[in-house]
Amino acid sequence: MSTQQMTNETLNSNQGLSGAAWLLALVPLVLLGIVLAYMVATDAGLSDLEGPPVEQVAIQQIRLPEPGIIEVDVVNDGPGEVTIPQVLVDEAYWSYTAEPSNTIPRFGSATFTIPYPWVAEEAHEIVLITELGATFDAEIGVAVETPEASGSLFARFGLVGLYVGIVPVFLGVLWYPFMRRLSTRAMNFVLSLTVGLLVFLAVGTWLDALEFAEELPAFWQGAPMVAFIALITLGVLLAVGNMRHNQEVDPLGISYRIAFGIGLHNLGEGLAIGAAFALGEAALGTFLILGFTLHNITEGVGIAAPIVRKNPGYGHFAALILLAGGPAILGTWIGGFAFNAVLATIFLAIGIGAILQVVWEVGKLVAKDSTRINEPIVNWANLGGLTAGLAIMYFTAFLVKF
Repeated sequence: MSTQQMTNETLNSNQGLSGAAWLLALVPLVLLGIVLAYMVATDAGLSDLEGPPVEQVAIQQIRLPEPGIIEVDVVNDGPGEVTIPQVLVDEAYWSYTAEPSNTIPRFGSATFTIPYPWVAEEAHEIVLITELGATFDAEIGVAVETPEASGSLFARFGLVGLYVGIVPVFLGVLWYPFMRRLSTRAMNFVLSLTVGLLVFLAVGTWLDALEFAEELPAFWQGAPMVAFIALITLGVLLAVGNMRHNQEVDPLGISYRIAFGIGLHNLGEGLAIGAAFALGEAALGTFLILGFTLHNITEGVGIAAPIVRKNPGYGHFAALILLAGGPAILGTWIGGFAFNAVLATIFLAIGIGAILQVVWEVGKLVAKDSTRINEPIVNWANLGGLTAGLAIMYFTAFLVKF
């Protein structure tokens, strides 16, 4: 029997599974359910060693909606129910109300409203004391009234997002006419520079995602969640790209993917800025706006680099700029008015995968162009561009680290 015949028989035999086969697949699951039920009913035979459950709560957010009021959002991420009968503010016991209750079920949440005369621009410490005596504390670094949504503040937050997102991307794209006059070797330098800045953005987005993940309750498993979402995103995008392996690489498509990855990174910047304003922990002065503008200006270069040989028209340029810079505005609004650490972590994790996929695509462009001009992929021009991209992003980041 030939190998082809054996392969065909194997495929035919696997085309359908009988009812008996499905029952055999269910047997381990049924037995597992029986074992788990027994363990729950008998406490795995260790009921005599059982002690009180470990209490664990996470303070998610503290708001100062008006003078004399503190609101604390709490999530129970421990193994069992937790009751919080006492609250300390600045080392003094204080009255409070809890909604829906000060007894919080596992994975449940509650909001504690404390009528306390907080002092503007001063620090305050809040300690929650559980029924078993465990304490969980959080600090208000600088007491500033939490901003309420208004048309004026909405516009001002949007303007900040415009400064740090759309403006620098637009300024970077203005180098497009200059890049069209470069030789293939010089363009490989620019494309390698794009790879360098994207690698830096991937690392920066990873660190930002981990920072937000640390604020999540333990059951979210923040760091693994970031890694898994990033890997799945990367895998999905690579699989989609492989579906058109017989087609020529579309430079405009690569530019859109670069803009999408950069946009998710800029969303994280906007979230951080908006949240800082809402918590009164940062004042965004002219130097900070200039710092973000300088740090992000090379993003426009990276977006324009793949399409220097074919002008896509003003409409596509406008869409690319909006896709890359617009999320900074959205992030500033969300961070300032409705910050959610879970969504922030998920979006940034997706951004990591998207940026890494673009690094792969742009790397293939560099390799293809280098081969066409009979140069090795790793040459001084390409290595110099990669190093320059990393260096520019690294040193301009000094201006926005505060």
